[in-house]
Amino acid sequence: MIRRNVQSAAIVLLCAWLHLPTIGRAADVDTIVTQTIQPAMERYGIPGMAVGIVTGEQRRVYDFGVASKATGTQVTGDTLFEIGSVSKTFTATLASYARTAGKLSLSDTASHYVPDLRGSSFDKVSLVHLGTHTAGGFPLQFPDNITSNDQLMAYFQSWKPTYAPGTYRTYANPSAGLLGLIAANSMNEDFVTLMQGMLFPMLGLKHTYLDVPAAQMENYAQGYTTTDAPVRMTQGILWRETYGARTTAGDMLRFIEANMHMLDLNATMQRAIIGTHTGYYRLGAMTQDLIWEQYHYPIELTELLTGHTATVRNKSNPVIELDPPLQPRDDVLIEKTGSTGGFAAYVAFIPEKRLGIVLLANKDYPIDARVTAAYEILTRLSND
Repeated sequence: MIRRNVQSAAIVLLCAWLHLPTIGRAADVDTIVTQTIQPAMERYGIPGMAVGIVTGEQRRVYDFGVASKATGTQVTGDTLFEIGSVSKTFTATLASYARTAGKLSLSDTASHYVPDLRGSSFDKVSLVHLGTHTAGGFPLQFPDNITSNDQLMAYFQSWKPTYAPGTYRTYANPSAGLLGLIAANSMNEDFVTLMQGMLFPMLGLKHTYLDVPAAQMENYAQGYTTTDAPVRMTQGILWRETYGARTTAGDMLRFIEANMHMLDLNATMQRAIIGTHTGYYRLGAMTQDLIWEQYHYPIELTELLTGHTATVRNKSNPVIELDPPLQPRDDVLIEKTGSTGGFAAYVAFIPEKRLGIVLLANKDYPIDARVTAAYEILTRLSND
């Protein structure tokens, strides 16, 4: 992997010409990334970013700015960023792994795996519904007063869907959180133990954490709100299952490679990863996979941005069920955004081109800006 440390307004370009599949010279890649990222950082006052690019067999990570304005510590390859809801893609991978290992079926109802929910609305909500935000209309977040497992079960027991399961998409943490809880229960283990003790090691992710070890806290970037107040994530109920991962750009690049079948992984794990790319519902140009969101490729930026409007993110929208589900394919762009109060993340990849990007920032800035920046870089690299 090639790493670029970016200081102020200039980037160190390669002195030699390298042969790189599909993207030309390494210096061109450096220029494309810098010309796109630095204006965005200046416009939104982003203190630090890590940008990862994978194309063919080449991997690059670019480090911009500082991990903390108070200390002036530079962003490095060890800097940990909160990735918000991109964490859900790990949860989806665990659920898919449990399915591939014969521990659960995504077509089963949630109450089949949680006895406390039998006789509730979850008798009609499948695990696919949970993983595609189509359970029937959860709020985005859990109520603040839910802090224990007993309160969580009471909340789920009393929940009544606004829509029939599988008819409307409402992006929500409760459904994805419950999917993670069920996936762990099906394997008779704690969620954190499975993720940090099994999933992350199997993927070769050496700097990805749900609970950051004390020895790694010095690498944990400081986050900043849109008004530049220092902040880190609030740890609410099921936070680890929904938005709790902290990781590096290098580790996220490896996860992208795993999603493009570019690593030598355990066969069960590889099938599980590709299984998360199955499409279950369509909303406009977007196909809802298991947590991942998928678009045909090539795609126009305006069409891609339509899937990220406030209406799609924050409201309930009718969906079309794909029957049978759309099987994983390569001629698509697969992506996921993630945000916490002080961090912003975006991950996108195109399997057919073996091309992907990771954007990690220690300030929450608009999703449209992330998608636009990533789209510009991917398009320029793809066409170079």
